[in-house]
Amino acid sequence: MEGKPVSAQMEVQENEISLKDLVGYLKGEVKYLKSRWLVILGIGVVAALLGFAYALVKKTTYTAISTFVLEDGSKGGGLGQYAGLASLAGIDIGGGGGGGIFQGDNILELYKSRLMIEKTLLTPVVIDGKQQLLIDRYITSNNLLEKWKKGDNISTITFTGSPGNFSRKQDSIITDLTNKFNEKMLSVVKLDKKLSIIKVEVSTTDELFSKVFNSKLVETVNNFYAQTKTKKSYQNVQVLQKQADSVKNVLGSAITGVASAMDAAPNANPAMSTLRVPSQKRQVDVQASSAIYSEIVKNLEISKIALRQETPLIQVIDEPVLPLPASKVSKLKGMLMGFILGVVIVSLFLVGKRVIKQIMA
Repeated sequence: MEGKPVSAQMEVQENEISLKDLVGYLKGEVKYLKSRWLVILGIGVVAALLGFAYALVKKTTYTAISTFVLEDGSKGGGLGQYAGLASLAGIDIGGGGGGGIFQGDNILELYKSRLMIEKTLLTPVVIDGKQQLLIDRYITSNNLLEKWKKGDNISTITFTGSPGNFSRKQDSIITDLTNKFNEKMLSVVKLDKKLSIIKVEVSTTDELFSKVFNSKLVETVNNFYAQTKTKKSYQNVQVLQKQADSVKNVLGSAITGVASAMDAAPNANPAMSTLRVPSQKRQVDVQASSAIYSEIVKNLEISKIALRQETPLIQVIDEPVLPLPASKVSKLKGMLMGFILGVVIVSLFLVGKRVIKQIMA
């Protein structure tokens, strides 16, 4: 059996020596840390006390959770049989819509948009028997006005009125709150990419605010979604309804004209055809108006079907119910986490300081 090449044997020996050196080095560092156990223990105790203080100061967080299923109504379905008839009348019933601006996961981003969060914050609600805007409730429960007095010299602020007339400071506050919600307090996800179930979570230190804000946000976004999806079909229905009402009035006038013309010559001489001309003209108007009205009504009903077909089905599955799930750092957990973190940090600091000292020597 042939032996290993000399170079290979030297490499193995070097590796073995390096491993031994490493183990020896680690043992030396551990021994050094043991010699400084009193310092490490002291820092650990201080960190544990800081963790205890953090647990005392840290407020309880309440999480409101809503889930709902979204079924898009823009698939066309039974509208195919009406498409040909509607196209003859020059009407786009929108049955083959396709995606639109809310296709895919865009609705998730809609929940995080400034517009939706602003609309929700400016919603008047009744909490604890008091009617107020949600944004006022949030400012009060988080003592923001006191912070603004010190930092921004804002002693009072109101958010009543139209958002379009807000001042620069009001817009700035809403923008800051929108960013804060998106970063820390609001979560919108699909439970499964293959399903249409959406989960909305809102976490704040105010239990009632979390519950109401969650419910109002879901309501605001879903209403906006449904109205925008059906806007085109709704406009078609409105136009056709106006046309139907207008033609119906014309038809009523024509029928009244026929009756008036016949009353003007109730016993017309059959030999005098000119006496029947006014009533016959009115009769033509009645027939023409009746045909037009019939077609418009038919197209109006088709457009109403399209509107119902395009209206998305949004069914809430779970709503936030009091008491909400609470998240609180316990005192024991705070102390334990503080102690471990303190020991790790001071150990790394001591080892790093020793290594630097050895290198500089």
